[in-house]
Amino acid sequence: MKTDIQCTVFDETSAYCLKDLCRLCRVHAQFVHDLIDEGILSPQGTNPRNWQFGAVEIKRIQISIRLQEDLRINLPGTALALDLLEEIEELRRNKSLLEQLHSLGKKI
Repeated sequence: MKTDIQCTVFDETSAYCLKDLCRLCRVHAQFVHDLIDEGILSPQGTNPRNWQFGAVEIKRIQISIRLQEDLRINLPGTALALDLLEEIEELRRNKSLLEQLHSLGKKI
């Protein structure tokens, strides 16, 4: 059995309208609106007609879907989990930077 695999490469500078975002993430516009209302997404633009979403929002939608489907977390819990995951990622980056600086200090 042969299965075709499709892939989309996202770049940090790309921006997508609501319709494209829904197509890429395979979600309904109402789901995106719910994520915006919960503070999970922050589109650029003043209204749905000119909203623009970047790669960060796509990643947040994908994680939100997994949290809701796999762990059955509601939207407020999803928002909290995303904030905590991002904080952990930031702490890991800071730790790595501090380790590099400490390593340089030992060599001098």
